[in-house]
Amino acid sequence: MAVFNLKKREIECKIVYYGAGRCGKTTNLEYIFKAYKKRITGEMVSIDTAGDRTLFFDFLPMGLGKIKDCDVRVQLYTVPGQVQYGSTRKLVLRGVDGIVFVADSLEARRKKNMLSLKDLQINLKEYNISIFKIPLVLQYNKRDLAEEGIPLMPINRMEKDLNGQLKVPSFSASAINGDGVGVTLKECLKLTLQSLHRELKWAK
Repeated sequence: MAVFNLKKREIECKIVYYGAGRCGKTTNLEYIFKAYKKRITGEMVSIDTAGDRTLFFDFLPMGLGKIKDCDVRVQLYTVPGQVQYGSTRKLVLRGVDGIVFVADSLEARRKKNMLSLKDLQINLKEYNISIFKIPLVLQYNKRDLAEEGIPLMPINRMEKDLNGQLKVPSFSASAINGDGVGVTLKECLKLTLQSLHRELKWAK
């Protein structure tokens, strides 16, 4: 749930990049951090774990308007995707307002994508959040690898596997070169702010 800072006239909301290990969550955040440097407040904090990392930084999106005369500050997080860091993933989801689920397009990662999405659903349920109601965007990452002859899943199969029931916005991407990264984030921000507007109306 978003945090109101009346002193600064800011609303802080939290967007988490979720997905299996090595799917490109960290690469997404690293690209955003470099590409939108002027909108970043503070440094990127990295908590290293074996083979994966938790990253977070504050992001001040421009041109999104205000809510209740307050600026909107966004905290962007990744979660470690490795199976053994389940408790960390759950902890990072606390207070989440929007989610980008990053799916690995590699043929060999199909099952891991599906298991990770199920893991997300279970962890959200622990906080009484429905995966069908929270602002959620899917990103099909690593599409650039097709140019190297590496077997990738067709987008329509990934849609069927991961988005058949959810029916949320989805984007093809290559986080390593930035393709699809900005549009994914922009859509998640839009859905998150729409959700916050609705929450404030109900809270009156």
